[in-house]
Amino acid sequence: MKKLTPVISLFKQFIKDTENGKRLKKNGERIKPQSIQNYYYVLQNLIKFSTQTGFEVRICDATKLTKRELQSEKNYWKKFYLKFTGFLYDNGCYDNYVGTNIKTIRVFFNYLKNDKDFNTGDFQRLFYVRKEEVDIFVLSPDQLKFLIHDREFEKSLTPSLKRIKDIFVFGCTTGLRFSDIFLLTNKNIENVDADWYLKVKSQKTKTFSYIKLPAYAVAIYNQYKPQNNKAYVFGKISLFNFNKSLKTLGELAGFTAPVEVLREKQGKTKKMIKNGDASQKRFCDKMSSHMMRRTAITTLLILGMPEHLVRKISGHSAASNSFNRYVHYAQSYMDKEIEKVHSKLEVY
Repeated sequence: MKKLTPVISLFKQFIKDTENGKRLKKNGERIKPQSIQNYYYVLQNLIKFSTQTGFEVRICDATKLTKRELQSEKNYWKKFYLKFTGFLYDNGCYDNYVGTNIKTIRVFFNYLKNDKDFNTGDFQRLFYVRKEEVDIFVLSPDQLKFLIHDREFEKSLTPSLKRIKDIFVFGCTTGLRFSDIFLLTNKNIENVDADWYLKVKSQKTKTFSYIKLPAYAVAIYNQYKPQNNKAYVFGKISLFNFNKSLKTLGELAGFTAPVEVLREKQGKTKKMIKNGDASQKRFCDKMSSHMMRRTAITTLLILGMPEHLVRKISGHSAASNSFNRYVHYAQSYMDKEIEKVHSKLEVY
């Protein structure tokens, strides 16, 4: 008779072993806190799924299973995959989020097999990880110049919003991730023969960047430069509050043009729905910390910097698919601008 073990208890052990360093990356590094937080989200979803649907999520060691029992287990995990993903979709989730959950569950299966010598039967290979290409929202060069140079707008902001604007502009110029920009200290800024440089190692990719700063970015740094070399240049702020403030900043700046937001469910494109109606999103509603890095990369491309140099600044590899998305976006932006010129030439 098959010995069944509840998945929830094993998943909690998986998280615990990751937190205390018993489970590491292949290169020996510890798993990042953000990844562990994602594991907790998956755990919560598994608990909700099991509780609300009555589906028993369990696993058994496949070592001594008969051929018939192996087929039964295979059918069970096929059923689990369909019901669990269906549960997430029914609760308003889209392909990227569902795919992330499934990817984590596959990692969990590999942990059982490799770290716990638990023969899972490799049923995780049945789980398909869906992905979707979410639209890139970035500031146009004109919008970025407005935030950099419009002094009347700057005077209208509260001190806290002005700080958010300055940090956002600095990020849109340097391409730093949120996690990196709030770790900057005086040691990351270097003055060489009257030129200023930003030197930083990315927390995420471990790559080094050495970026020359324009005068306005240097002015921002000098405004927030701490007296203590160990203190952070921009202090601290939660990601939630930063993103919330950015939306307010965008609204005050007049970045309110409507945008269509499309997402994918099971590979099918759908408009985002809210309260039974297609939600009318404004550009400012889509502003977030991710926009800083995306804006920096696309601005460099739009204004003509060669791709290989932009990659060096952004830390993308030559084969990076995500970088190619920025190239395509920049090309479509340039096409639209050229079409505006062409339309004027066609009028006689």
